[in-house]
Amino acid sequence: MYLPSTDEYIRHVVTQYSRLLLRIAFTRLKSTADAEDAVQDVFLKLIKKRPDFRDEAHEKAWLIRATINRSCDMLRSLSRRDIPIDENLVSPPPEKHARLLPAVQSLPEKYSTVLHLYYYEGYSLREIAGILKLPAATVGTRLSRARAQVKLILEEEE
Repeated sequence: MYLPSTDEYIRHVVTQYSRLLLRIAFTRLKSTADAEDAVQDVFLKLIKKRPDFRDEAHEKAWLIRATINRSCDMLRSLSRRDIPIDENLVSPPPEKHARLLPAVQSLPEKYSTVLHLYYYEGYSLREIAGILKLPAATVGTRLSRARAQVKLILEEEE
C-alpha cells in the first residue's frame, strides 16, 4: 500500500478511481462540472486526512462513501439547474435502455444510489451495505423499491 502523501500514491488513486467516482457523483449531481468538483474535493480530503486503509477494498469504499457524501452536501448547498447529460462522461446506453438513465436519476437519492452501486458498479448487497453503513436488509429493500419505481416510470412513459 502506498503512503497517502506521496505523488505516486496520488497518481495511483486518481488513475484507479476517478472514472468510478465521477460516475457516482454525476448520477447524484446530474452535472459534469459539479461531479468533477465533488471528486476533486474527495481527493483533497484524502490527501489532507491521510486515512489508514486496511486494504484496497477499504480504500475504495472510503472514496465511494466520501463521494456520495460530498455530492449530497453539494445538492443541499447549491441551487440546482437543468444541465444536459454530458455524453463524454456517461457512455450512451444501448437503444433499448435509452430511457433507463433518466428514470434512475429521477428516483430519490436513497434508491438511485443503491441501484447505481448494484447495477452500474457491480457491488453485492453486502458490499453496498458496508459502503453506505446500512443493514443489508435495508439495502435489499431499497433495491427492490427502486426497481419497482423504475418499472413504474418506464410503464408510464409507454
